[in-house]
Amino acid sequence: MVDRLCPGRDIAYLTHGQVIETLVANRLTAPAPLWRVDDWAREWAVEEVFGIEPELLNDDRLGRALDAIAEHLTELTDSIGARAIGEFGIDVSTCHWDMTSMSLHGAYPADDQDEDYPQVKHGHPKDRRYDLKQIQTGLTVTGDGSIPLLSRVIDGGAAGISQIVGAMKALRAIAGPKEFLLIADCKLVSYRNITTLIKAGTGFIAAAPASTVDDAVYAALDLDAATVVDYTPARDENTPAERRETYRVLEDTHVLSGPRKRDPQVEVRRILVYSSGNAKFSSGPGTNAWPRPGKSSTSCSAGPAAATTTLPRRSPPASA
Repeated sequence: MVDRLCPGRDIAYLTHGQVIETLVANRLTAPAPLWRVDDWAREWAVEEVFGIEPELLNDDRLGRALDAIAEHLTELTDSIGARAIGEFGIDVSTCHWDMTSMSLHGAYPADDQDEDYPQVKHGHPKDRRYDLKQIQTGLTVTGDGSIPLLSRVIDGGAAGISQIVGAMKALRAIAGPKEFLLIADCKLVSYRNITTLIKAGTGFIAAAPASTVDDAVYAALDLDAATVVDYTPARDENTPAERRETYRVLEDTHVLSGPRKRDPQVEVRRILVYSSGNAKFSSGPGTNAWPRPGKSSTSCSAGPAAATTTLPRRSPPASA
C-alpha cells in the first residue's frame, strides 16, 4: 500500500514501503530514536528477516520515508483498517474513540509550520504541561480485539468536542452499511455531535460532562425505584461478596437545547449507575435507538456498555 501511494525513485536501494515496514517492526519490538534504528537493526536480525542492510536505515532515509507518507496518512490508515476488517472478520459493531495529547519541547513558531498539516500549538495537555506546545491524536479501536481502525493527527489547539463528527463519518465509510455503536468520553456530548449521530442512525454511549448533571438528580435518587444490576468493578473482584457494593440503574430522559433559539430540542436517554457510596453517569443514544420493554431492539444493547463506560462522580448528597 505504501509503495502504491508513495512510489520512490528507481535508483533507490529501498522503497518507502520497505522502510516503513522495518520502522513498524522497530515500534513493535524495541522502539528507538530515528538515529538509532540502524543499531536496532543490527541487534534484531533485520538483514536476515527483511533482507535489508542496517546501514541503509539511517535517520535521513527514515525521515524521507516519513515525509513521503505524510500526505497519504489518511488513505493508508483507512485502507489498512478496511483491509483488516475483511481479512480477519473483525466485528465493527462497537468502536471506541479517544484523543490524547503529546507535549513537545521547542519553540515551533507558526511561520515555520506547514499550513497543510496539523499545527503545533498550546492547548489543554493531558500531562498538565501548559508551558509546552502540543500536538493531538485521535484513535478509534474496535471492541473486538482493540484493533486500531482509524487514526487522526489533530492541531494542538483543536477542541476535542469538534472531532467526533469527522471520526464518525470516517468510521461510517469503513464500516459500510453495518450498524455500529460509538463509545467515547464526555467530549462527545454536545448538541451538534448528538444531532449528527442521531441523524446518521449511529448509536452512542458517552460519559456526561459534570455540568449537565444537576445536583437535584442525585438528591432524588430512589433505591427502591432502581434496578439492581449484576456488575462488579475490576477493583472489587477479590472482595468477598458480602462486602461488595450493590449497583443500581435508573434511566431518564435528558433534553439538550441548541445554541440558537430556533434549534429543535433533542432528547437523549440517561443512565445513572450508582451505589450507596457513589454515583456514576452515562448518556446514551437517542431514545428511539434504545430497547423498549417487551420489544426486541433493532439497535445495540446499551445496558452492559453503559456499565463499562461510566466515570466516577462525587458522592450523592446524604439525603439520597
